[in-house]
Amino acid sequence: MAVDYAVIVVYLAGMLGMGWWGMRRAKSKSEFLVAGRRLGPSMYSGTMAAIVLGGASTIGGVGLGYKFGLSGAWMVFTIGLGLLALSVFFSARIARLKVYTVSEMLDLRYGGKAGLISGIVMWAYTLMLAVTSTIAYATIFDVLFDLNRTASIILGGAIVVAYSTLGGMWSITLTDMVQFVVKTVGVLLLLLPIAVVKAGGFSEMKAKLPTEYFDPLGIGGETIFTYVLIYTFGMLIGQDIWQRVFTARSDKVARYGGTVAGTYCLVYALAGAVIGTAAKVLYPKLPNADDAFATIVKDELPMGVRGLVLAAALAAVMSTSSGALIACATVANNDIWSRVRGLTSRNGDDHDEVKGNRAFILIMGIAVICIAIALNNVIEALTVAYNLLVGGLLVPILGGLLWKRGTVYGALASVTVGGLSVIGLMATYGILANQPVYYGLLLSLAAYVIVSLATRPTDAATLANWRERLAGRGAEEEAPAEPVTVAS
Repeated sequence: MAVDYAVIVVYLAGMLGMGWWGMRRAKSKSEFLVAGRRLGPSMYSGTMAAIVLGGASTIGGVGLGYKFGLSGAWMVFTIGLGLLALSVFFSARIARLKVYTVSEMLDLRYGGKAGLISGIVMWAYTLMLAVTSTIAYATIFDVLFDLNRTASIILGGAIVVAYSTLGGMWSITLTDMVQFVVKTVGVLLLLLPIAVVKAGGFSEMKAKLPTEYFDPLGIGGETIFTYVLIYTFGMLIGQDIWQRVFTARSDKVARYGGTVAGTYCLVYALAGAVIGTAAKVLYPKLPNADDAFATIVKDELPMGVRGLVLAAALAAVMSTSSGALIACATVANNDIWSRVRGLTSRNGDDHDEVKGNRAFILIMGIAVICIAIALNNVIEALTVAYNLLVGGLLVPILGGLLWKRGTVYGALASVTVGGLSVIGLMATYGILANQPVYYGLLLSLAAYVIVSLATRPTDAATLANWRERLAGRGAEEEAPAEPVTVAS
């Protein structure tokens, strides 16, 4: 394993080095939080694909393939569909708003008052997303270095917190590009063909496994529908995803680059399911489906290649973790703390805002590590996060983009009714049940429509300002920074 260890150590050292490089570039709030809004199509596509394809998509996607066969691709597939929908229908308008958070968009659209409560819901979602990504380090570092769970979380979490705190979005963008390349080589170009060959090819796999393993709908229609509600719609409204949209150099880059990233996700989904299906042939009696990825890597890959593929899994986890961490800190500072103190984003100079956001990343990072150590059930935590996000925020966000009659009171009612309904229904039906998100979303929609129609329409000045911002006018532009050749 010495060569494999060397590959991993070089990779981790490179992540820290890029954090240091990013610190030298992040001199303003825009540079620190959204990479100066200057990413070109190549970097935008790579970083967007990196953040949405995390440990759940890699380790969990292979595990679903092991359990259900090719239909196990549906979870990651719906993530790709959500990213495609966001890119084609909404990303251009989102990029033109020139905001930093989803809550700022809601304030623009509804004329204030909606930002704080939506910020709290979004903060809870991004916090739990960062926690679940951080917990995934335990699995990978256990395979690599035989470390216990707590030490694994601290080691992996400390590296992510370090480079995220140092350079903000610039560091995360650079590391995500490396992680995207490592995942592409490790999973798609190495692990996928090797796994299929080791399993005897597709003909042998079909001969040894039940026919339902090759049924594209074998995982069940209700499960697929739930994935669409949670992950496809979740991609449309998550702060971690929107913050990447804000990094695009133009609305065309956001649309084109996001479409490329979404298509890549569809390919990645199928690859994970095929790898899991091959693992089922090779190891038919694994005690836990999520062990399939680590098992096939350890037992079937040659020295050096094994280290690269494990680095790919680590890259998947780190990209999601760092993206969720900076989103969590951005919401905590800009949408909650600043509002509680009665401040706006224009108070203080850029340098002070960089220091403030850097401090919040460090604070949130430490909190994420501590919660990850204390928490045991990753699936339940992630389900709570997505249920709150979709049940509480999907309707007012999409309603604001698509329905001009929606009002601030309708939005507040939607967030409150949807969020509380989801919490109450999870207590009644169970956290992992499908009903909470189904009924919570319907109640949120009903509250939004009824209250909006029962209250005065949004005033004309607010709507006029909103239309100006959607058209790319009216936002205060920062002074152009020096060109970055790597982003072109």
